[in-house]
Amino acid sequence: MELSGKKAIVLVEEMYNDYEFIYPYYRLLEAGAQVEVVGPKGGQVYPGKSGTVAKSTATADDLRAEDFSGMVIPGGYAPDHMRRHESMVKLVRDMHSQGKVVAAICHAGWMLASAKILQGRTVTSFFAIKDDLIHAGAQWIDEEVVEDGRLITSRTPDDLPAFMRAVVQAMQKV
Repeated sequence: MELSGKKAIVLVEEMYNDYEFIYPYYRLLEAGAQVEVVGPKGGQVYPGKSGTVAKSTATADDLRAEDFSGMVIPGGYAPDHMRRHESMVKLVRDMHSQGKVVAAICHAGWMLASAKILQGRTVTSFFAIKDDLIHAGAQWIDEEVVEDGRLITSRTPDDLPAFMRAVVQAMQKV
């Protein structure tokens, strides 16, 4: 298994895109990673936009970035809720500053902007937040998956296979 012995984080908050949470979560498990589901509160159930529920296993305050190889931030409206919690934003910033994989899909670019890690970086996202990412200092391009070092971004659920191939490959090197 490609990620045996690695630890990963999948962030969660209410109104996440169900596909963008479920696909990465199970793909990371399939690859052998130990996965923590991290929300504002530990042990809480968070509903997705389409009704799927996910239960957090930890809070951002409980974790240290140095203990993980990477994180996935799902989109939907969840990133707008996530960025209201400084501990979640700080975890993204810490993962990035320590050279860990930070992967964001769809509207998850909002978390990257709030973490102030986009200056001079090349990214993609759902087209509706393109201006937000540009204003945060990123160069935005419309591609299925964009890798800028260990910062990995994609646009929509249709991009999930390419997105997660890139995430798994990058996490193998951390």
